Amino acid sequence: MAAVAGRGGTGYSAAVPVLEVNPLLLDTAFGGAPGRAATGLPAARTTVESWFRAVSLSGIGHYAAARVELRHARASATDPVLRSLTYSLEGSLLRQLGWHARAAVADGRAAALVLPATPVPGRAGIDPTARRVILETDIARAEAVCDALTGLAADALGTARPELAARLLHRCRNHLGQHLPDPGTAWRQRIRLHWVSAETALCAPGAGLIATPEPIGPVPGVADGASGSSDPALAHAETALALAEDSPSQRHRVKSRLLVAAACAATGDLDRSRALAAEVAGETAEFELLPLRWACAMLRSGIDPESGAAAEAAECARLLALRGGRLRSASDTLDRP
Repeated sequence: MAAVAGRGGTGYSAAVPVLEVNPLLLDTAFGGAPGRAATGLPAARTTVESWFRAVSLSGIGHYAAARVELRHARASATDPVLRSLTYSLEGSLLRQLGWHARAAVADGRAAALVLPATPVPGRAGIDPTARRVILETDIARAEAVCDALTGLAADALGTARPELAARLLHRCRNHLGQHLPDPGTAWRQRIRLHWVSAETALCAPGAGLIATPEPIGPVPGVADGASGSSDPALAHAETALALAEDSPSQRHRVKSRLLVAAACAATGDLDRSRALAAEVAGETAEFELLPLRWACAMLRSGIDPESGAAAEAAECARLLALRGGRLRSASDTLDRP
């Protein structure tokens, strides 16, 4: 396994053997061209490439096609880490559409495949190549654990259990500190941790469940190079954006900006929220990120009811349904798509 350098010297992930992946698939899933999935992707030659195709297709809301790729990947995967990643992605697909209880089942399976995260034994007396493989295996498992824990935390939010979400996030934070202490590693897991931390703070304002993060440097869009807000939700959203700006992934940058816009709305900074939401609306259209375009339209309809964003959100929901993604509604009494 190996990592591939991206923006700012960060890697795509150590959780999959990315050097074996078609670079077009890599750049579509976690790079600068997520919209490529809308015009056609190279066929998958391996289990790992099926997972990358599923990631890419889910980013543009082609849920039915993503589920097919996930089935292919899971049917052929023998590595528990890769199988865990398929379940984490399945949980993400369900969660994006509002099916949080079902997502928790998938995320629970993801966690069961990689926990406990016991380091591979037998490092002494082996050659450097074997030692490197063992180290990369440990890193891959640790990243998969973080994916499962943040997924479960997000599922808990969707089922109105912010205290459970906060506990899972605390466990994920400790896991990162123990197994992936280098802040230059696991960029995707760190961004997701801040995403769900921000969402937890937004769901339980004033509850004290989420502390503000440590400053990591200047935050894009914050005046005078300030480190961020004292509000936990906004501070975590801004930290996620700062990390995303130094990552290879356009999709992660767009979602981070959207989360900052939502946090700004919650703090009453509607001018900044509107400006960021307008920027995100343009980016989601440019890069064909239909699920994020729907979420952005929902936010815009709330902060600016006269914008026409409610009609845009309805159209996005219609297109998502045509692609195999029916959004859960208030009339759905069972958490079953």
